[in-house]
Amino acid sequence: MERKGRGMKEMKLAAMLAVMALTVAAGMARAGELVSKEGFVDVDGGKVWYRMVGSGAGTPLLILHGGPGVPSYYLKPLAALGDERPVVFFDQLGCGHSPAENDSSLWTINQFVKQVGDVRKALGLKEIYLFGHSWGTILAAEYMFTKPEGVRGLILASPALDIPRWGKDAEKLLAGLPDSVQSVIHKHEADGTTDAPEYQNAVMAYYFKYLARRQPWSADIDSSFAQINPALYNYMNGPSEFALTGTLINYDCTHRLHELTVPVLFTAGEFDEAVPSTVAYFEDLVPHSEMATFKDCGHLTMQDDSTHYVEAVRKFLRKLDK
Repeated sequence: MERKGRGMKEMKLAAMLAVMALTVAAGMARAGELVSKEGFVDVDGGKVWYRMVGSGAGTPLLILHGGPGVPSYYLKPLAALGDERPVVFFDQLGCGHSPAENDSSLWTINQFVKQVGDVRKALGLKEIYLFGHSWGTILAAEYMFTKPEGVRGLILASPALDIPRWGKDAEKLLAGLPDSVQSVIHKHEADGTTDAPEYQNAVMAYYFKYLARRQPWSADIDSSFAQINPALYNYMNGPSEFALTGTLINYDCTHRLHELTVPVLFTAGEFDEAVPSTVAYFEDLVPHSEMATFKDCGHLTMQDDSTHYVEAVRKFLRKLDK
């Protein structure tokens, strides 16, 4: 009986230790997860949705997505930086989780720049690093031209800082597509039928080569495309990444890039729509800047090579944190 009782005690002890081990393991798993919170910020014309990932001690990173009108989901790989600092994403008004009535009076650079300040103020982000991608680099640059306090550094990813030059680069990239694809694109643009399925299919050939090269596209990219605001995109940009007919058609801030006095990291993919030679030209105009190029990547470098891309941004931010 004594031996049996001792055996029962040993079994109970083993069970207790197993439960404790599972509890500790679960706690460690929870500790390893990045804290995330969401909410909305009031802006002119509505509310914009934000998501803050991570709660590390590092200076927060505020993310500005591209488009216009393409929500932030495709930038999700940058959330990995949340292990060292808060990373703040938000969908600009009129797309994604920030729907609004289509009001072209709100579709101006100044209004979208104001949203950057509104989000920052509402979240109490006194010091930040600012990350802009594509159209988001226009917002980042224009925000910096207002001389805001507390911005410690800037990442201009696949920048679109000179739209006429972007258009010329796009013509060269188009020439790299098969003649049959080019003819379909030129025909529908000449006829004004860019909403035709044939045109859209031809555009995808361009996107698979220069926008996001890794196939199949991730769910993050698919989600961004599914919730794009086509009216906003067409109004400011045009029907595609290379058919530039919108209000941004003459935008060029290169004459002001010398005003960017904080450290700046420029990034581009080897096969980027923002072609590396143009990005290098921008980088030469900024006093305290550097550039990173990513092999076999398109415009969505953070999707085509998320590992190396995130590490490059991490390295830049760590250097500025010191």
